[in-house]
Amino acid sequence: MITITDISARVAGRLLIDHASVSLPAGTKAGLVGKNGAGKSTLFRIITGDLASESGSISIPKNARIGQVAQEAPGTEESLISIVLSADKERTALLAEAETATDPHRIAEIQTRLADIGAHSAEARAATILSGLGFDHEAQLRPASSFSGGWRMRVALASVLFAEPDLLLLDEPTNYLDLEGTLWLEDYVRRYPHTVIIISHDRDLLNTAVNSIVHLDQKKLTFYRGGYDSFERQKAENDELQMKAKAKNDAARKHLQSFIDRFRAKATKAKQAQSRIKALERMGTVAAVIEDHVHPITFPKPEKQPASPIVAISGGVVGYEPGKPILKNLNLRIDNDDRIALLGSNGNGKSTFAKFISGRLEAQGGQLKTAPSLKIGFFAQHQLDDLIPNESPVDHVRRLMSQEPEAKVRARVAQMGLATEKMETAAKDLSGGEKARLLMGLAAFHAPNLLILDEPTNHLDIDSRKALIEALNDYEGAVILISHDRHLIEATVDRLWLVNNGTVTNFDGDMEEYRSLIIASGKKPVEKDRSEGGAETVNKAEQRKAAADKRASLAPLKKRINEVEALTKKLETLIQALDKELADPALYEKAPAKAAEKAKQRGEAAAKLSEAEEQWLELSAEYEEGMAS
Repeated sequence: MITITDISARVAGRLLIDHASVSLPAGTKAGLVGKNGAGKSTLFRIITGDLASESGSISIPKNARIGQVAQEAPGTEESLISIVLSADKERTALLAEAETATDPHRIAEIQTRLADIGAHSAEARAATILSGLGFDHEAQLRPASSFSGGWRMRVALASVLFAEPDLLLLDEPTNYLDLEGTLWLEDYVRRYPHTVIIISHDRDLLNTAVNSIVHLDQKKLTFYRGGYDSFERQKAENDELQMKAKAKNDAARKHLQSFIDRFRAKATKAKQAQSRIKALERMGTVAAVIEDHVHPITFPKPEKQPASPIVAISGGVVGYEPGKPILKNLNLRIDNDDRIALLGSNGNGKSTFAKFISGRLEAQGGQLKTAPSLKIGFFAQHQLDDLIPNESPVDHVRRLMSQEPEAKVRARVAQMGLATEKMETAAKDLSGGEKARLLMGLAAFHAPNLLILDEPTNHLDIDSRKALIEALNDYEGAVILISHDRHLIEATVDRLWLVNNGTVTNFDGDMEEYRSLIIASGKKPVEKDRSEGGAETVNKAEQRKAAADKRASLAPLKKRINEVEALTKKLETLIQALDKELADPALYEKAPAKAAEKAKQRGEAAAKLSEAEEQWLELSAEYEEGMAS
């Protein structure tokens, strides 16, 4: 068990954690959640001993190994597989000693210990981890220096996973992974044999990979069992109970105070007034629920939507160097109401395709036709560097509205979801999430008909991602989305395109089927065999037929899952309606019996919802196993 007791911590004079405590049973998979800047990474630094706390203590089992991803990615001439293997310090030391040992007893001890720790299967395990994170056999043998920083961070992640520490700390690991790597990591963390604490804003990861949530809020730590959806529901119920308790407490205090004010000066009532004063002091107060308001994101409505198709590609070929195409045989169309997500591991050409559609790359062959007067908005993470460091959001927007009054400029900044106090803040001093909001607002400034978003969520917390989902669903133009956030994809798109094997094709399944393919293979669903000039190792037709056969055999189970989902939504709607009625103070005054009945109905509905969700989890797990087998 890991026990955090009465911890307090400051950074740059600001109190982030104040006498917080929490305990995690051994083997817990915990998601550490909270607003950006709440102190989650600071807590990690205290756990690892890199930062001393002001008060309190952390109890971790003796000799427990703590592992986290190195801040600097390896950039040596060593091969990737060698770097990962060297992360197991004991194995490395024993193998080195085995080469020089001469004492027969010591040699026997070394070989026994190597067998105990599975040293002889270590290379296969390291290769499996690297493969899951997107490195094929050829890439695993290449030196780390030949990869970009983002890919080297994957090697750092692979190293800590291979070392298999007793306490694994992961801080936003999906920020440098693609969707395929994220899906693989979800499954890996879920099956990890030791304790894991993971900081993440990826809702699906927090629902799939962990079994508990630790919430850092108002400088305190609170433990919740279950995934993120369960945490949200439990927190909402706790907040509701606290609000009711506060309303009841306030009413009782008001009643006592009224008596005290009326009779304090009367000699005949002085004793009673004094007793009421003491009762008031003993009663204390109930803290109000503090709600962190998340500013919405708004994309402007296109003035006029052109007729479909807005983009048509025939025999398209695109690349960065003449004669070296990245993508070819592109035969696609985009309609004015399309919502498309691009699937495929990093390096296969998703961003290249997005640049091609947006006009940032010329066609090397074939044709790309766009509708007349088509406006395209383009957002990519690397564009964060294009913001002018010393200029504020207002300065950036004013440049696009030079003839408009100041009030309109500020109103436009507000639509981007930036708080009033951030409007005059220099871009270099904005948080990553605030920069992303500003950049998305600038990309959509001229009300585009087609909005292309390349990894928009890397710096957004869960609530801001929810705001982005709402903004995309309200947006009336077409959308092309590249993201490792499965929840965002499922909530906003209706078509899936797979970028793989040098082209872009329609993916007929849904995200659950795609996830099953990724987990089943431990890598991309289809990959090139480089030794035979790029021939596919998996036959697409057979793969689709096998998936179709599985879906047919599992159809009754899928139907039951859909029925449970429908029941869940019905119960959630009922609970929301009851919550609205129970939030009215007048109900308790005018009809207390009715209020009690409503409260009872809500409790019964909540119990049924919990049962339905448990049933959904069991059925979904059974369905996933069936699809993966």
